[in-house]
Amino acid sequence: MLTVIIPTFDYNALPLVRVIQEQCVKAELIFEIICQDDASNSALNTENEKINSLLHCHFYSNTENLGRGRNINSMSSKAKHDYLLLMDCDTLPAKDTFIENYMNEIKKEASVVFGGIIYQSEKPKQENLLRWVYGQKREALTVEQRKANPYFSSLTSNILFKKDVFLSNLFDENITNYGYEDVVWVKKIKEKSIAITHIDNPAFHLNMETSEIFIKKIHQSLENLNLILKLGLITTSDNRILNTHKTVINAGVAGLFSFIYKKFHAKIEANLLSNHPNLFLLDIYKLGYFCKINSK
Repeated sequence: MLTVIIPTFDYNALPLVRVIQEQCVKAELIFEIICQDDASNSALNTENEKINSLLHCHFYSNTENLGRGRNINSMSSKAKHDYLLLMDCDTLPAKDTFIENYMNEIKKEASVVFGGIIYQSEKPKQENLLRWVYGQKREALTVEQRKANPYFSSLTSNILFKKDVFLSNLFDENITNYGYEDVVWVKKIKEKSIAITHIDNPAFHLNMETSEIFIKKIHQSLENLNLILKLGLITTSDNRILNTHKTVINAGVAGLFSFIYKKFHAKIEANLLSNHPNLFLLDIYKLGYFCKINSK
């Protein structure tokens, strides 16, 4: 019936697995849960090994780093059941009926279902604030907001799909670095006119990385986005940053945004690390950095 797949890297996934497992048992499902660490060699895997003691649950650890997409592909090849539920390891169901709600969609034979991502209402410490603000404003969308643009607003976390649909549309294994592999996957789904159903079945995103780490990951993801574009895996119309970058190139002001980044990035970062991070400044920062790496 259902295989839950949870990719991990240096993270304790045991609390998530326990919650999912308990809900599956309560619903009297035929299920399995597969959790796979991507060769992090983390001390936290001592906790993750306990997953193997839970009914129908399995923990594996890769001997080589595959990258998120290939790791998910690897887990899907192990799956026994007809539906796959992909959960990020740093999420947690927001509802006691989380699994039951997805089972209702399975009964309807839905192809792809996204339940949504939300953030806890309590404001974190300043050092973790940027990720929380970004998530609240850009990712924690209502069902109505997501339905208005069902492909653009879908994330490959807390997402259910038919196994045969996923196996026919695997994550692109040319993408091994961090960032935007989900955009490529959603593009593939959209091009094949496979509908993404949006429901109110959110998971909390729990891992509040520091703002400094989040900014570093922004750099990494934009560099990977640039590589993905050059590989021809997406076009400028598939992503907001790429579309905006094309617009500023056509307007002849890409150099200006690159200059803004070089001249003011330290001041913008000071705001992003503050107690009042401004997402408009974050957008300028990201566009400026993308213009900079394309001006080389």
